[in-house]
Amino acid sequence: MSVNHQIPDYDLDETIVLTAPVQLRAVADDLRSTLLELVLERAATVTEMAQAVGRPKSTVAYHVNLLVDAGLLKVVRTHRVRAIEERYYGRVARTIYIGALSSPDDIATVSSVDGVATAYRESRAAHETDDLRCTLVHARIPVEEVRDFWAEVQALARRFAQIPRSGDQVHGFVAGLYPTDAPTLPERTQPTDADRP
Repeated sequence: MSVNHQIPDYDLDETIVLTAPVQLRAVADDLRSTLLELVLERAATVTEMAQAVGRPKSTVAYHVNLLVDAGLLKVVRTHRVRAIEERYYGRVARTIYIGALSSPDDIATVSSVDGVATAYRESRAAHETDDLRCTLVHARIPVEEVRDFWAEVQALARRFAQIPRSGDQVHGFVAGLYPTDAPTLPERTQPTDADRP
């Protein structure tokens, strides 16, 4: 008998781009974001999710229904227990992108979903106990290289999400790539001694 080590344990698209206000509102809630993260590990019932987050089943069911209505969660399988059919929910896509935001209301809605803000909030305790691994590097590179490098970062994030689950601690991984106004050296106008043969 073979063991399925696929994470999560159901099929899903690689990416979804959110642009609809109902989708942005759906992910702009901390509990709903947590539920989306939970089912990235494996499909789960409302009861299992409620146990994981320590919230009433009715509350979790309400938020799960909002995520289903927004097209972010779906029923990936069912299981009949006596006369009750349990639904197992999964994400529609492994990676959720926030698409182009067209209005100030959209920007305000999605600001609470901002990965950097979430990572900052989550990592403060690790920073205080000197258990935070972080790096910041600047490089002046062309846009084509930015796209290629970001594709590699996304592949690394997918690999991180595929690591088999074990242990007692959940770890976060955040990555960002953004233009800055960091200074750059001017172009050389005269050859230097190092340039001469």
